Amino acid sequence: MRIIPAIDIIEGKCVRLTKGDYGTKKIYNESPLEVAKAFEDSGIEYLHLVDLDGAKAQHIVNYKVLEQISSKTNLKIDFGGGLKADEDLHIAFNSGAKQITGGSIAVKDQKTFEGWIAKYGASKIILGADSDAGKVSISGWMEKSKEDVIPFIKAYQKKSIRYVICTDISKDGMLEGPSVDLYKKIIAECSNSSSDQSIKLIASGGISCIDELPVLKDIGCEGVIIGKAIYEDRITLKQLEKFV
Repeated sequence: MRIIPAIDIIEGKCVRLTKGDYGTKKIYNESPLEVAKAFEDSGIEYLHLVDLDGAKAQHIVNYKVLEQISSKTNLKIDFGGGLKADEDLHIAFNSGAKQITGGSIAVKDQKTFEGWIAKYGASKIILGADSDAGKVSISGWMEKSKEDVIPFIKAYQKKSIRYVICTDISKDGMLEGPSVDLYKKIIAECSNSSSDQSIKLIASGGISCIDELPVLKDIGCEGVIIGKAIYEDRITLKQLEKFV
């Protein structure tokens, strides 16, 4: 299971929100690059970078931060937040993203999102299926769609999607543990006799201690995104280094 620390960006700074509420913003570091380098120094290979300004603005904003981290570390970065047009993707990949995550676009503009899968391949496009009481949440979590999470994932699975990030919004930033039952259900319903067709589920939201990681690994999560638990010292980089 891949360990994927998260860096969320507002105005170029490393922040965390609770349940996606911009009013709960807490700045943890003025320099996302400094944070990224600390992750890399601990043997971590992956980074989940979210442009929260972009999510609000509906187009990529903090690509300079992406550029800086990708050029000054060897971290493999998946980038999300505000990716709505072909030009946004072009900028993200040109700025060093290895993968991008599309959530709102996959709900609101299926044709464009499917075009991205066809153009860049399923290994580069991650489906963002963030759950708010079982419905897919969009627009920086400010809007709940009518899409049920599991049928939504299964529909895109048929369109070749392999990587899926699922955040249970009720758990996000709460440090109360991840949505194990939800992930078990997704993995069970979206598994396939051919492993090539099964989804690679990346769990996100609620991680509070190192002991939760083996649980997510055992149920079949391909990766886990960890944010606040690192910044609040609930999980140390030393512990992650050991786990990796």
